[in-house]
Amino acid sequence: MVVEKLMQYRELGKTGLKLSSLSFGASSLGGVFADIVESEGIRTVQVAVDHGINLLDVSPYYGLTKAETVLGKALKNIPRDKYILSTKVGRYGSDFKDFDFSAGRVTRSVDESLARLNVDHIDIILCHDIEFGDLAQIINQTLPALRKLQQTGKVKYVGISGLPIKPLKYVVEQAPVDVVLSYCHYELNDTALLDLLPTLEKKGVGIINASPLGMGLLSTRPLPSWHPAPTKLREAAAKAAELCAHRGTPIEKLAVQFAVANPQITTTLVGTADPNIMLQNIATVDEPMDEQLLMEVSEILRPVHNMTWVSGHAENN
Repeated sequence: MVVEKLMQYRELGKTGLKLSSLSFGASSLGGVFADIVESEGIRTVQVAVDHGINLLDVSPYYGLTKAETVLGKALKNIPRDKYILSTKVGRYGSDFKDFDFSAGRVTRSVDESLARLNVDHIDIILCHDIEFGDLAQIINQTLPALRKLQQTGKVKYVGISGLPIKPLKYVVEQAPVDVVLSYCHYELNDTALLDLLPTLEKKGVGIINASPLGMGLLSTRPLPSWHPAPTKLREAAAKAAELCAHRGTPIEKLAVQFAVANPQITTTLVGTADPNIMLQNIATVDEPMDEQLLMEVSEILRPVHNMTWVSGHAENN
């Protein structure tokens, strides 16, 4: 209960929603990073909500619908007014052929997600990883289709997500968007998201930050084999993690504290299917950040600052 009292809440653009500064990323429930025990995953969701986290973010892509299915089981035991639910449309696999942003497909996708999640409405619906799509189609077909669903009450707010900053900025400037979810661009080694914030603030668009650990890059665990980070970035991150471990502060802790500390970032998603790790993340937010350690880690990461990788179509990077 003490943690819940200390949780900060920030407004999400012009939506009127107030989100906890730390939110729950449910990709972990799909076994994206490691195999999970379903009952533990369900308990993790309950623990998060019980301790003041109110945004739960998922996608049909995570675990190929598994994450939505497991989250749906967890939500059966949680009052609907206790959480804000975000899911996505357009991405259903890892290959280009698995993306479909057509009006018909995204409309069906929302109904499929509603069924898996056991809810009658979704608070935030996001076009998933728009850099893999045709931006003209997303502006002229996908977003208008989601706005029609907004009129039915099935979704409340409409947004976009992706890795490269360029297409996010382009779409926000061309079409009405309520929310942007950006990942791997506001973390210890990468603050490129800051370049997008003035545009979002001018337009009144809310911002959700995801992957403060760089999809496992800023971690003491071995990096997943699929991780797209270039070698130089991997090596620098490993060196930074080693320094943190030597100082007795896991780099994961510093990374979460760094992301949440910026009041311009409404919320930061963290994912785990372990209730104990969830509690650790929540407690971390209220602890003072080691500024000296942050300075030394930043110095190690300076040569690779904002180094990223190509995602989606080349012209969108």
